Amino acid sequence: MARIGSWIDERTGWQKVWQAVFLRQIPKVNWFYTLGSASLFVAVNQIVTGILLTIYYVPTPDHAYDSVQYITTQLPLGWYIRGLHHWGASAMVVLVVLHMLRVILYAAYKFPREVTWLTGVVLLLVTIGFGFTGYLLPWDQKAYWATTVGTSIAGSAPLVGEWILRVMRGGDQLSAITLARFFGVHVWVLPITLLAIVGIHLYLVIRNGISAVPHKED
Repeated sequence: MARIGSWIDERTGWQKVWQAVFLRQIPKVNWFYTLGSASLFVAVNQIVTGILLTIYYVPTPDHAYDSVQYITTQLPLGWYIRGLHHWGASAMVVLVVLHMLRVILYAAYKFPREVTWLTGVVLLLVTIGFGFTGYLLPWDQKAYWATTVGTSIAGSAPLVGEWILRVMRGGDQLSAITLARFFGVHVWVLPITLLAIVGIHLYLVIRNGISAVPHKED
């Protein structure tokens, strides 16, 4: 096995990657520093459960609600998968916000971690986007009217508000186009963005290291 590992390492350099990721030196930290890892864990949960849900979910006004009900009430362990995805969405928002608050309180956004901080802000926006687009997908009364209000708020922006409203809804009112558009953004645009930004974020965390817990001066 050692010879095989050495053969692969000569051609890929995987040992240096392993050492940089898992064997790097980090300062003494506390439990608040686990919020980033917890956010990543929940993100993986959302990806896995989301893929499973798309196998049975039908993104049309005629079948969206029924497909969600089928997943929840008839599909074996469907209620469990949907529950993990539903509560995972809320948990991810909470964890990302707490993670960013920790960064602010510990001043971990300062040099040389400014770009790391900016990618974290983008990840927060992406997380909120997941929550907003995913809320409409069950296509029930609560989702319909909540999205109506949410898009109306976005449409109240000066100058570009009407254009934003029409882009989000695909027209003047919520329709099949709105549902298809939200579904496409939820399962394609946002996941691709999330994976790309998470990759950059993790690279910067490894490259710049983890900031130490601030100490009061005597």
